Amino acid sequence: MYNIASEETYQDGQIIFDEGSSGTLVYVILSGTVEVSKTVGGKKFVIEFLQPGEVFGELGFLGGIERTATVRAIGEATLGVIDRAFLDEEFNKLSSNFRAILIAVVERFKKMIDQTCAFSSGKETRALESLSVRYKDKKAFIDGYTGNLSSGGLFIGTEKPLREGEQFFLKLQLPGFPHIMQIKCEVVWAREKAGNTHDSPTGMGIRFLEMTKKDNQVMKQYLKDIAKGEERD
Repeated sequence: MYNIASEETYQDGQIIFDEGSSGTLVYVILSGTVEVSKTVGGKKFVIEFLQPGEVFGELGFLGGIERTATVRAIGEATLGVIDRAFLDEEFNKLSSNFRAILIAVVERFKKMIDQTCAFSSGKETRALESLSVRYKDKKAFIDGYTGNLSSGGLFIGTEKPLREGEQFFLKLQLPGFPHIMQIKCEVVWAREKAGNTHDSPTGMGIRFLEMTKKDNQVMKQYLKDIAKGEERD
């Protein structure tokens, strides 16, 4: 599908390129997962997780702009570097007017990303304190912990992470709330013990799929209380 000039393999947590760095290489993911993130106001915001077959780095090539985000490997990831001569040849086949349109779109898209992340930085509240959680695999309930909870998902620290894409029910009790929530979740990414470091502990990133109206209200109230505490600090 793509003309691959070379292959590169990155280990868990290894940076592929940093936000603000220069570079025009375009990559396609051959295996593994990569995390795309931006830093806004000193805080890291994860934009998305990319899977095999997906391409990144194209904005630097098309617009000649600095990297708009930081990309790092989640687990071991093998990337294909798309042949630059092939890209240049295909790009130069376009009319000058169409090339100018593409470059304008890239610039506008970069501004949109920056504005969206700046807006999110004021809206997204995350609870960083460690909380006990329990989730069920195919055999039994397993205990774990979370140290990164938001309204859309959380990180579960566990030595028995489920597979990417697997769905399950999570039991979670928040401090100060007697109600035990049961939330349908999906595994976005999983990190095995072999890649465990202080900054990249063993566990899995979880996205919330379904929760009851009551659970949603409890979650919002808890995060609201967290936000008020941060404002007082």
